[in-house]
Amino acid sequence: MEQNFLIYNTLTRQKELFRPLTPGRVGMYVCGPTVYGDAHLGHARPAITFDLLFRYLRHLGYKVRYVRNITDVGHLEHDADEGEDKIAKKARLESLEPMEVAQYYTNRFHEAMNALNCLPPSIEPHATGHIIEQQQLVREIMDNGYAYESNGSVYFDVEKYDKDHKYGVLSGRSLENIKDASRELSGVGEKKNQADFALWKKAMPEHIMHWPSPWSEGFPGWHCECTAMGRKYLGDHFDIHGGGLDLVFPHHECEIAQAVASQGSQMVHYWMHNNMITIDGKKMGKSYNNFITLPQFFAGDHERLERGYSPMTIRFFILQAHYRSTVDFSNEALQAAEKGLARLLEGWKALGRLSEGMKTKGQPQVEMKQVDELRQRCYDAMNDDMASPLVISELFEACRLINSVLDRHASITAEVAAALKDVFQTFAFDILGLKAEAGEGSKEREAAYGAVVDMLLEQRQQAKAEKNWALSDAIRDRLTELGFEVKDTKDGFSWTLNK
Repeated sequence: MEQNFLIYNTLTRQKELFRPLTPGRVGMYVCGPTVYGDAHLGHARPAITFDLLFRYLRHLGYKVRYVRNITDVGHLEHDADEGEDKIAKKARLESLEPMEVAQYYTNRFHEAMNALNCLPPSIEPHATGHIIEQQQLVREIMDNGYAYESNGSVYFDVEKYDKDHKYGVLSGRSLENIKDASRELSGVGEKKNQADFALWKKAMPEHIMHWPSPWSEGFPGWHCECTAMGRKYLGDHFDIHGGGLDLVFPHHECEIAQAVASQGSQMVHYWMHNNMITIDGKKMGKSYNNFITLPQFFAGDHERLERGYSPMTIRFFILQAHYRSTVDFSNEALQAAEKGLARLLEGWKALGRLSEGMKTKGQPQVEMKQVDELRQRCYDAMNDDMASPLVISELFEACRLINSVLDRHASITAEVAAALKDVFQTFAFDILGLKAEAGEGSKEREAAYGAVVDMLLEQRQQAKAEKNWALSDAIRDRLTELGFEVKDTKDGFSWTLNK
C-alpha cells in the first residue's frame, strides 16, 4: 500500500519521507531491556512505540525484520565504564547464577509485553550469545586505529575519532562539552581521555561473568552489543534504529562511532527515539528509584497507585500522547485513559449492531464519503510521524457516527456500516494494537449478553405499552444500577454500558 510515510530522524532533526534501502523490505533494530529486574512503565513506552511502527510498516505491505536485543551482560552500574555488571550484582545478592537471573526476568519481560499486546520481534538476540561478534568488532576498530588496550581493557579513542569523523553527530554534543562534563570524575585511570568508552573490560577476580579474549579474561562494553548484533542480523546498512531518548547519548552516539570506526560508514539511515515517561516531572527509571513496574501497575500493588490498571489501559494511555512528547504519570491520567478506552470499545460493540444497517425515515444518512474521509484522516495522522493521538480522535469521531445511528438521529446502510467497521478494525486493533480486555468474554458471549439486554428492554417496551409503569420503571432502574444508560427514542430504545 503506497503511502507517503514521514518519520522524524533524530540524526537530521527533521521529518523525512521513509524510503527503505531495499524496496519492499525494512530492517529495524530496537534496544531492548537489561534483564535484572521487572520492566516498568518507562520500558513499556519504547515497546509500544516500536510495536506501533512494526504494525504500521507491515500494514503498508513491507516485509519487516524487527530485531530487539536482550542485554544480559556488560551493562554496568550507572551505565558507566566502571563498577559491577547489573545482572552479576543481582545474581551475587540473591545467590543465583547470572543466567538464572537473566532468564527469569526475560520471561517476566515477555509476559508483560504479551499483556500489552506487543508483537514479538522477528529476532531477539542475547548479548551473551554474541561475544565472538563483539570481539570481532573490537578487533576491527583497533585495526583501524581507533581503539587502544590498557591493562587488559580496550577503550575507544574518542579524540582520534573526532579528528577524522566528528563525534557527537546524533546528540549535538561536542567533544569539548563531553570533556568538561567528565572533569568532575577523579582521575583518568586506564583511559587516555575520560571521554573514551570501554569496548572490552578486563574482569576483576570477583567478577562472575567473563570470557577469554586476545586482551584479557573479561566482558564486552555495553555499546558493542547493539552494533555487533545489528550488523549480524540486518547487515552493514539498515533502515531504522530505535530506542528511548535517554539512549541518544552516550549509547547511540557510541554505536555510530563504533560503526564508522569499524566499517568506515554509518550503519543506520533513520534514528528514531521515543520521549520519556515522567513522574512528578522527573524521568521514571530504576536509577532514580521512582519507577513502578508493570506487574505492580496491573495489580495496583504500589503506594502511588490508587488501584490496578489493565494492560490495555496502559497501552491506550501511552498511545494518547505522540511518541516524541513526554507523558507524566498520574492516577487521574490513567483513569481518563481507562474511560477513553472503554468509550472506544463500547463504540466497537455498538458497531456490531449496525452490521445489517439501520434506516430511519426522515433522518440524514451516513454516507460512504464520510467513512472514506475518516479512513484517509487516520492514514494522514499515521503518515505524519505516527500521530497516534490524532488517530484516536478520529476513532472517537467514528463512535459519534455510530451513536448517532443508534440514537436514530441518522441512518446507515449495511454497506456503509461494513466500511466503518473495517476502518475501526484496521486502525484501533490492527495498527494501534488495542484489544478487548481479557475476561470480557468471547464474541459469542458478548453477543448473548447484548441479546439479553435487548430482551429486557423489549419487555420494558411491552410494559409501557400496557401502562405497567411499575415494571417499566423497575427494569430501567435495575439496568441503571448495573451501569447501563438507557435512552428512549421515537423508534424504540438504545443503550450503552458506562462502567
